Amino acid sequence: MTTNFQQTTLAGGCFWCIEAAFNQLVGIEQAVSGYMGGTEATADYKTVCEGHTDHAEVVQLTFDPELISYREILEIFFALHDPTQLNRQGNDIGRQYRSAIFYHNDEQQQAAQAIIDEINEDAIWPDPVVTEVNAQMPFYSGEAYHQGYFNANPENQYCQAVVSPKLAKFKKTFASKLK
Repeated sequence: MTTNFQQTTLAGGCFWCIEAAFNQLVGIEQAVSGYMGGTEATADYKTVCEGHTDHAEVVQLTFDPELISYREILEIFFALHDPTQLNRQGNDIGRQYRSAIFYHNDEQQQAAQAIIDEINEDAIWPDPVVTEVNAQMPFYSGEAYHQGYFNANPENQYCQAVVSPKLAKFKKTFASKLK
């Protein structure tokens, strides 16, 4: 069987939570933490966190559209973070923690804008969605220690306080889609 994998790149605050969730889903071949959307020709954790490059912490997904649709990916993405917070997620503040969808083709762009319009029209959140919808840009893979960070560091205070509760809710809500 030949699979035609697709990619998309999502920014929803700290990449540890987004990556940990998506790596558990049927149809996700790979979720890689990294950086996208900046003005500099390179990116690393230190300069991105300091806000010097304008990159966002992102997760680049490689997925099988026969097993998980792009629409489902976006629905899960919007359930994993608060898309109404401008340049932040909770206590993580700065443009590196913005909400953004970096589409890889015209169909993804249209689907992303359509779901944002639906969320706003249905007033799912009390405030409007501020998620940016941008064309993909160069992707810089995060450092090796960021890949699978939550699974390797469940005792980390941030993981305990922020990632664990989000993943527990995620697993309950999307149980039928887990590997």
